[in-house]
Amino acid sequence: MIRDYANIAANERTFLAWVRTGIAVIALGFVIERFNLFLLALAAGAGNNAGLLALHRLPSQTGRYGGAALIASGVTIILVATIRLLQTARLLEDDETHRPSATHSTLWALSALVLGVAIFSAYLVVF
Repeated sequence: MIRDYANIAANERTFLAWVRTGIAVIALGFVIERFNLFLLALAAGAGNNAGLLALHRLPSQTGRYGGAALIASGVTIILVATIRLLQTARLLEDDETHRPSATHSTLWALSALVLGVAIFSAYLVVF
């Protein structure tokens, strides 16, 4: 029997949830980038009918680099989640009692990153 199996399993489930979130953010970044390329190809194919088919890339620098930023954010989420998994596993193996503040910094970092991605995604939807 594995000592503290419930805690170890909970740590792994939490890690996998963050990995799913990171993969979803990366996928959103790919969709934004590919959609921009699709719009450019569609506008180029319109040729002289470009006036009828007024397609542009997403406006401003945000639209241009938005997909890459989301991909980088997703990778960062996965990296921070991996660090958190290892840190929590090390704390679970230790026989001493630890305060919850030992993992607060990574939780704050992940929460801020996910909040930033959510705000950025909402911005892309609105504009």
